[in-house]
Amino acid sequence: METTPFGTTPDGRGVRLFTIRNKQGLELKLSEYGAIVTSLRVPDRDGKIGNITLGFSDFQSWMENPSYFGATVGRYGNRIADGKFTLNGADYELANNNEPHGFPSHLHGGIKGFDQKIWNGQPVIRPNATGICFTYYSDDGEEGYPGNLTAKVTYWLTNSNEMEFRVEATTDAPTPVNIINHTYWNLTGNPKQDILGHELQLMADTFLPTTPGLIPTGDEAPVTGTPMDFTRATKIGEQIEQDFEPLKIAGGYDHCWVIRDDHGKELRTAAILYEPVSGRVMQVVTDQPGIQFYTGNFLEDERTALCLETQKFPDSPNQPQFPDCILKPGETYRHSCLFRFSTR
Repeated sequence: METTPFGTTPDGRGVRLFTIRNKQGLELKLSEYGAIVTSLRVPDRDGKIGNITLGFSDFQSWMENPSYFGATVGRYGNRIADGKFTLNGADYELANNNEPHGFPSHLHGGIKGFDQKIWNGQPVIRPNATGICFTYYSDDGEEGYPGNLTAKVTYWLTNSNEMEFRVEATTDAPTPVNIINHTYWNLTGNPKQDILGHELQLMADTFLPTTPGLIPTGDEAPVTGTPMDFTRATKIGEQIEQDFEPLKIAGGYDHCWVIRDDHGKELRTAAILYEPVSGRVMQVVTDQPGIQFYTGNFLEDERTALCLETQKFPDSPNQPQFPDCILKPGETYRHSCLFRFSTR
């Protein structure tokens, strides 16, 4: 475990960078700014270590970070239609900081979401794992959300070659919560190489179609017979250019899949990602109902990384048929996601 200065914010606050290594040589770097994964170095099948995440080389770029590289995003990750929702008879209005195809929405917590906050990081240890526990207190009314929220995000690096992302949050008033990890993955270790040759399997039989504004319509659609079918390992580039309306709307994959066998709190495999040249494998295990698969369609070097974000469904505050996203006083919000690494 190493702790080093990472940078200083314009208001003079110092930010620390934490480095954790496990017994197999994996190296995880985490920033107090945004509770961000700044890099994760993992061996390929020949034992060569490489960074499999997208990021920046300087602190100023991390502060700007328009694509949310590696960030912990919240209070509500993903989109909320028109930046509006009604809760217990009261109307709430959030910032509309995203406009796909000219349709405004609230994205990833707003203008200054959790990804732009300074979290308090503290080292933690358990048998066969070392981690950093980040805490942040979000005031009532921050970015328009009701209730004072206390969030705790712990990243663990285990000796079993897992990066664990575990979240707990409590509130003193009902509020939507969907705190997610937004790391961009490229298992080649080359940030300029596209990810179209990666093979992906999603444990999902349905996905959520969207409007042109990338807001779920409220329906679940079967993946069978469509380019959204990843029930078997499939190259990402195999059907990404198909003449299929959901792909045309999003400019590629940027949708939420409904993970099968959702029993509310049980961990189960949501995705398996494999890169044939390096031999790296990443298994995603979670207790969340959905997984957003995004192929970096809006990156400057498009499709050079992908996101697999476990989460509640997008726009859940406005869609009562979706799994409940409202955290109430006396309850604890929990989100667990494990990224398990191996080689073939």
